[in-house]
Amino acid sequence: SIMSDDEYVFETSDAGSSATIPMEAGQVKKGGYMMIKGKPCKILTISVSKTGKHGHAKCNFLATDIFTGKKLEDMIPSSHGTTVPIVNRSEWEIIDIDGEELTLMDEGGNQKTDMNLPGYPDTLAQDIRDAWSGGDNSVMVSIQSAVGIEQIIAYKKESP
Repeated sequence: SIMSDDEYVFETSDAGSSATIPMEAGQVKKGGYMMIKGKPCKILTISVSKTGKHGHAKCNFLATDIFTGKKLEDMIPSSHGTTVPIVNRSEWEIIDIDGEELTLMDEGGNQKTDMNLPGYPDTLAQDIRDAWSGGDNSVMVSIQSAVGIEQIIAYKKESP
């Protein structure tokens, strides 16, 4: 019997057995990353409150969602586990902008066609368009990825 192609489909939409790693809340550092309410966040401040004689210290995290900039808070006893997203950054050159969709190329010549202009921060998409200027300029974008989400977070206009 001939196997059909779709029997080889692997689920990648799973928000990440390998996309996060467990860590004790007390080990998470300011400026580091942590999952809060299912969102990958960058930690702005950590305050530790001691509770009673036999209580555990609690860590109070204030963080921003790395993709939306929304502020989120979480409080976890320092000895309890939390999850830390694995965050990657990659650099790509813009080859084309068609509506909201970008065609990108990395140093190895690999093309990427599944990126859209970023919706956050508000002005970033327009700034990238202006910098690229219809292809007159060479523009590099930084793509940050975590838990199956990818988003452009910065750009740089290359001098000719």
